[in-house]
Amino acid sequence: MKAFPAPSGPDICGANLPPLRDPDTVMKLERMGAFFPHRLSFMRSFIRRMAREGSTLTIPVCSLDHDGYGHVVLTLPLAGHDYSLIAFSRPLDDADRTDRVIATKWDASFCLYDGVPGEDDIAALAEQVTRQEAGRYHDKVLTLSRANKSLRLFNLVVDALAEGRQPDHDRIVSIGYLMRTTAVYGNGKFGIADRDRIARRPGLQGPFQAEMLTVFLIREFTLFLAEYCAEQQGGDKAISLDPAIRRYLGIGNSTGLGMAPFLVNHPILLHSWIVAREVALTRARDLTKASDDQLKGFDRLLDRAIRHCHEWQVDDEIQMQRIITLRAELTRLQAEIARTPLAR
Repeated sequence: MKAFPAPSGPDICGANLPPLRDPDTVMKLERMGAFFPHRLSFMRSFIRRMAREGSTLTIPVCSLDHDGYGHVVLTLPLAGHDYSLIAFSRPLDDADRTDRVIATKWDASFCLYDGVPGEDDIAALAEQVTRQEAGRYHDKVLTLSRANKSLRLFNLVVDALAEGRQPDHDRIVSIGYLMRTTAVYGNGKFGIADRDRIARRPGLQGPFQAEMLTVFLIREFTLFLAEYCAEQQGGDKAISLDPAIRRYLGIGNSTGLGMAPFLVNHPILLHSWIVAREVALTRARDLTKASDDQLKGFDRLLDRAIRHCHEWQVDDEIQMQRIITLRAELTRLQAEIARTPLAR
């Protein structure tokens, strides 16, 4: 296999930079698998776009029973287009509860609809979306997804809010989500819209932007559902989630297997991402001094990184040991900076 030298020189992002790290160092699966999100990450790109436009989420349809079963439509405008998540909430027996891809029943199933659906659209899709792969679709459907509750945390949050109190902080931190997706399908799967329908549409033209929109709306649905169930259970005594807790809660993801073929099939895009990251790292490492504001910003970010790593919990023993090692390394870095301040 042909070896490629590390890029350097004035042709990299229009700047004359020192040589970047060698690809043999950077392009290792174990190293790439340890990357943290950054500005080019799918969800961060989507969130910036949405925040820049000031998009406002609305819920034009809520048809749920006392136990939170039924359907909800959440609509979000993006770059002049309306997109709607149609969410179907269903009872699920413990015997049918599994995150495996072969499952046929879930706590909730979803589709991202191009526009705002009418009653007939919702009724027709209810027969299909709840069957996922076994359903039949048209090109107004942009993505399909399904999710299961984290029963421990979902019930804990509902019970707490119904009683007029906020849920336990440690339990929130230890799990971090109310539902986890078991699949998010796009790009023409099972008859839904092909990529060409949205590839040049502002707001969705980037990679996985329709999927990120879907996951963002699923997260909003889980929070809405928990508060709805708490209100049904607690009546006037029920309260809403504290904004800080809402901000902390994310959405779980059981697999993410679709990333593997995407990376294999888009080597130029992957190359561009890695070069952009390496250029940023090279520029940072090449700094000889920084302003007081920059140093204060660095200290704040380091504090936040340490706090994040101490809140990061996983069941896998190997990964958990790596997290523990990272915590210790960051703490040593902070102590070393305190002992030998960075140059101003």
